[in-house]
Amino acid sequence: MLPNTISKTITLEDGREIIIETGALAKQADGAVVIKMGKAILLATVVTKKEAGEGVDFLPMSVDYQEKFASSGKIPGGFLKREGRLSDYEILISRMVDRAIRPIFPDDYHADTNISITLMSYDEDVLPDCLAGLAASAALAVSDIPFNGPISEVRVAKIDGNLFINPTPKELEKASLELIVAGSEEFILMVEGEGDEVSEDEMVDALQFAHEEIKKHCKVQKELTKLVGKEEKRAYSHEVNDEALHAKIKEELYDSLYDVVSRQIPNKSERSELVKAIKEKFVESLGEDHEYDESLIGRYFGKVHKEAARNFTLNEKKRLDGREPDEIRPIWSVVDYLPSAHGSAVFTRGETQSITTCTLGTKLDEQMVDGAVLSGYNKFFLHYNFPGFSTGEVKPNRGPGRREVGHGNLAMRALKKVLPAPEDNPYTIRVVSDILESNGSSSMATVCAGSLALMDAGIAIKSPVTGIAMGMISDAETGNYTILSDILGDEDHLGDMDFKVTGTAKGITACQMDLKVEGLDYEVLKEALYQARKGRLHILDEINKTLSSARPEFKPHTPRSYNMQIPKELIGAVIGPGGKVIQEIQKDTGATVIIEEVDNIGKINIFSNNQESMDAAIGRIKAIVAQPEIGETYTGKVKNIMPFGAFIEFMPGKDGLLHISEIKWERLESMDGVLESGEEIAVKLIDVDKKTGKYKLSRKALLPKPERKDK
Repeated sequence: MLPNTISKTITLEDGREIIIETGALAKQADGAVVIKMGKAILLATVVTKKEAGEGVDFLPMSVDYQEKFASSGKIPGGFLKREGRLSDYEILISRMVDRAIRPIFPDDYHADTNISITLMSYDEDVLPDCLAGLAASAALAVSDIPFNGPISEVRVAKIDGNLFINPTPKELEKASLELIVAGSEEFILMVEGEGDEVSEDEMVDALQFAHEEIKKHCKVQKELTKLVGKEEKRAYSHEVNDEALHAKIKEELYDSLYDVVSRQIPNKSERSELVKAIKEKFVESLGEDHEYDESLIGRYFGKVHKEAARNFTLNEKKRLDGREPDEIRPIWSVVDYLPSAHGSAVFTRGETQSITTCTLGTKLDEQMVDGAVLSGYNKFFLHYNFPGFSTGEVKPNRGPGRREVGHGNLAMRALKKVLPAPEDNPYTIRVVSDILESNGSSSMATVCAGSLALMDAGIAIKSPVTGIAMGMISDAETGNYTILSDILGDEDHLGDMDFKVTGTAKGITACQMDLKVEGLDYEVLKEALYQARKGRLHILDEINKTLSSARPEFKPHTPRSYNMQIPKELIGAVIGPGGKVIQEIQKDTGATVIIEEVDNIGKINIFSNNQESMDAAIGRIKAIVAQPEIGETYTGKVKNIMPFGAFIEFMPGKDGLLHISEIKWERLESMDGVLESGEEIAVKLIDVDKKTGKYKLSRKALLPKPERKDK
């Protein structure tokens, strides 16, 4: 008997439908739904433990988005031929869902939770990433897990001046602005996207447009919750509280903490030591035999410290380090710091520092992407590294985590918008940011250092890109708020918003926003964007003092490139049988030669660190592709000697017949002793057979004709 399936449908403005189904699959999960759009099908499940782990005072949640290769009729590559660890693309989608879902759980819910979203069937006209957040929320909506949802996630794009929800991949290629937006019925939770130097007003309009669609999705999910009878959520008790202790800590320590905050100490470690000393003194005052829970002391102390810091900023409109709300920390930068790199830069803003390199490679260095949905090659990629020493921590290097992948992707999106067009850039470009110090928005330092490194390498970017992290501290009861530019790490922790914006002098190229407060007014959001623009332009002025445009010449050790086009039918001649010819060219000259067919034309890229080897490779290829002309003289090499003449290689890869009658004016009876194999001789091309294309050569045509003797 078929299971009882409950479903609801969301209809987009263009008539396309998103169907949510539950009750048929994965019924042992706490919540499970199937999301369908066209041929695309996603399965989302959520499972959570009933009780929290001992001493856990946070939400230990993991979100995993994975695309099955079978969903698009592919078999995974590699030796194992199975899905492995999540790709960077899947990690980025997992992060977006996590950032949207995590804030809607109750603050005191601490049970282990896993949300799994799997692409089971792919549709080439549907981008599944914009359905993942809806799928996760719907799985929670049909469960008894407590959460303050529902939420949804959509893609909004501006195409030909108009805004669209969840456009197709082909439509997205023409977009000047693309954002993934997540939110509830009441407010926006998360934003991530990129734009072609768009304005702040365009950004806000797109967010409002997306939010109207999100409200519809949330309404449908609420109806689904009623249909499945999951309006009442499970009871839980994951925190043990001692309100008397909380009151005691606030009464005794609030003024001391407020005093430390009001000193506006610029140095992070000095502030931390003073705060730590207050806590230690309080614990000592309790005596060795006190009965208070140490974890509760730490939790309540953190809350009181946070309250004091927030109130100071709201009351005084000042910062922890003494700055004005819109003031940027001191900046210094240098380029060409690493002499052996193709391009390098150090960018320092306050206590945040990035050293970034730019390396230029050939087509052979392109990054191969082999996924269930995405496949192809990347010519530009950016890697971000965050070692423990950047924050004074003892931490071994175990490779990039999800945070590093996310920060690197944001910086990559910010910079790729200003790169030269593919036809103007033969290079594969790798940018690597190593964070040496961190106290607030190292991803934005990466953007600034990345711009400088690209220009130092000689890449003609359209315009330098800078980035800034914005924050906000607000009081919902009074409506009082303060928008903060260039936030510190502490301000990120204390605040209600983390809003990263990157762009050129002309407009925004990328953004990432996470909200921790309900009901951010769009006018406040617009104010934050314009304050961010002011900060970006200030940072731009500072890095322009170091380098304002790309160097006119590459570094001496940077590989030079040369592009050639040849007729399609000559590609084989350059490659040679089994690649023999092209391999010999590379071996003999030291240059790297890459040839491919594009639009029925042979395109050749030659790369070399040495002009001499570059010229040699160009000469060899030009000789191969040069078309023989009747009447031209060539220096050829004897390849084979036959009774009726000799075959001469008069151009690379081109042999012609030098008939015995064309060697000398005098008649030759045989080829014995006339020519030697390997001998170089001058010949003239006298004809090309129209039927066979064979070349006819003559040596005697280059010799003086003997005078005729009288009988």
